[in-house]
Amino acid sequence: MSDHPHTDEAAPNEALHDTEALFALLDRWVARGWLRALDRAFAAFLAREVPDAPAPLLLAAALASHQFGRGHVCLDLERTLAEPDLALSLPPEGDSLEDPPPRPSQLLGELALADWQEALTHPLIIGDGPGNTPLVLDGTRLYLRRYWHHERSIQQHIAARLESGATDAHDTTTLAQALAALFPSSDSLDWQKAACALAARSPFAVITGGPGTGKTTTVVKLLALLQTLALGAGQRALRIRLAAPTGKAAARLNESIAGQVSSLQLDSLAPLLTASEKDEGSNPVWEPNLLVVRHFGDGSVSRLRSAIPKEVTTLHRLLGSRPDTRHFRHNARHPLPLDVLVVDEASMVDVEMMAALLDALPPRGRLVLLGDKDQLASVEAGSVLGDLCARAEGGHYTPETADWLTEATGQALPAAMRDAEGALLDQAIAMLRVSHRFNAESGIGQLAGAVNRDEPGKQKRAAIRGVLGHGYADLSHLKLETDKDRSLERLVVSGHAAAFPNSGEGRTLRGQPLLPPVGYRHYLEVMRAAAPQSGEDGEIDREALDDWARTVLTAHGQFQLLCALRRGPWGVEGLNERIRAALEREGLIDTGDGRRLWYPGRPVLVTSNDYGLGLMNGDIGISLALPQPASSSDGTKRGPALRVAFPAGDGSGQIKWVLPSRLQAVETVYAMTVHKSQGSEFTHTALLLPDAPNPILTRELVYTGITRARHWLTLVETGRGQLPEAVERRVMRVSGLGAR
Repeated sequence: MSDHPHTDEAAPNEALHDTEALFALLDRWVARGWLRALDRAFAAFLAREVPDAPAPLLLAAALASHQFGRGHVCLDLERTLAEPDLALSLPPEGDSLEDPPPRPSQLLGELALADWQEALTHPLIIGDGPGNTPLVLDGTRLYLRRYWHHERSIQQHIAARLESGATDAHDTTTLAQALAALFPSSDSLDWQKAACALAARSPFAVITGGPGTGKTTTVVKLLALLQTLALGAGQRALRIRLAAPTGKAAARLNESIAGQVSSLQLDSLAPLLTASEKDEGSNPVWEPNLLVVRHFGDGSVSRLRSAIPKEVTTLHRLLGSRPDTRHFRHNARHPLPLDVLVVDEASMVDVEMMAALLDALPPRGRLVLLGDKDQLASVEAGSVLGDLCARAEGGHYTPETADWLTEATGQALPAAMRDAEGALLDQAIAMLRVSHRFNAESGIGQLAGAVNRDEPGKQKRAAIRGVLGHGYADLSHLKLETDKDRSLERLVVSGHAAAFPNSGEGRTLRGQPLLPPVGYRHYLEVMRAAAPQSGEDGEIDREALDDWARTVLTAHGQFQLLCALRRGPWGVEGLNERIRAALEREGLIDTGDGRRLWYPGRPVLVTSNDYGLGLMNGDIGISLALPQPASSSDGTKRGPALRVAFPAGDGSGQIKWVLPSRLQAVETVYAMTVHKSQGSEFTHTALLLPDAPNPILTRELVYTGITRARHWLTLVETGRGQLPEAVERRVMRVSGLGAR
């Protein structure tokens, strides 16, 4: 119920002078889905607590709350006045825009910035710094206090680390020798080598790069480098922890790190480790108060390899989540027991988590952020990695840094990347620029590059059309005229290999034949064919069950349909039902025409962390029917016993079997939003774009969807196609973190 009379007849700008008119307008925005009820409630709360609060202040409060809900850390008053309609979610999913309420542009068209700022001066509601007011005004940026505090905390922590300089006194000669041992000599600039040098020099570092640029390879060599410098100086091995935002991302990094460490060539580093040999007795590798004690094998190289960690955890587990609270066990008073922390998929880390992470780091601890700056930002508020890497393309290395890099790596930086005015932060950021996965023959890589170009609209559209029409072996472009087009069913069931050149045949990967693209039929047939049988005594071998689950989960990762929206015929909800029906028509699943929620083969996505079950938001499991003896001891026929199999999420390869009844926060995942796919890769990815404009459709979303594809990509456009408009719309999250 409204706290104020509803006055539809009032002119839009009357809402700037009268709170009753303002709340009447806010009610209409809420009813249409343009504004959240929570945003309106926040403004109403302030109006009740401070009756003399002016209408422009209450409007700003509602919009600041709404901006936070959309992922912005604050409301930028100046930008809002320049483009008022961007302050709301316009248009929301499912809005026909018939008989719309007045837009923000009609309300704010005549409001001057100085007048708005003057209205935002109430001492009980808005402050300009530390205090306890619910809002903070910093220049033209209006914050909810908690997020002003988070942003300031991040800025202060990073600045303190950058200003403290190098954390170790290793000379450049030793560093250069170690880098030369880890990286083969090259005539061209090796950005992985430069990234390791910069990260070894600074207690805070960022390594960014697109898919296939070698971020994991770089960080493994960085860890070998740091341990070599520590052990070679006679110090104990560094306490290194690896973390990622989600269980899925952690599992992927765990698997990748383990493979990289085992194959890493370290013999040439042996001469640099002799100091640790001499002091082995007096300098224990691990301090006795640590939670984990490592026992190194014989020889300096084996000890070095053992000192490079392979276990990856989630940030929530690392910090020590506490149930029913936003706080963590580790904080400034109880810092993390580590020397180096590496965070992968850092683009997914929101401002609140980043503030908590920095707060929990010990003063001399190193932090290395790893991620793709061009991917979608976190689901929650903030775009920390994107803000930090805003100048990464240009390098902006000072002459001092450039000369030091040349001395350390033996390679000169391009003159265009030197900048006498480069900021401290610029010196700690390295961008990997060469993709080893997507070469010039890869349509996936070429399309991702075309989408990401900063070019005028016509040139960009022409580049994208050129890629889609080129006939790349790994790229298919499917156009659906209506939501009744059966081509979608062919795609999700079989993979529609016929849409690829040569039907996907003839491709190789590292000399081995690459199987043509598949759809969901593949994992469902594998599920049936590979199912183990119970023994004569009715017992089921657990190892055989785990092997079966691993096989099915791997097969399921061969294909995934990604989409932008949740609602409507082209959203997750509509597509999941459509795909379920298509698979049932093919006889691949049996849901009783949709009457049964749980059935063999149902893929599910965990939508919120469940620490009791050890499942994290983003984990994917498959419902499997465990083999049963034909009948029980009393002759009663037994039905299938359904369990949901999840990867353990720690890289161990173990399987978690969970009763369906214990899963409270899961959804069917034949179709998945691009946001939920972050941190994942699929052999064949189908990216479906809806047929109507939507603010969710952005360059970052399209790029992220494209780069989830490992070997095959099907780009699906519906209706008249929204790809040209989407790639010109950028996620411009408002914050003060990127301000120099």
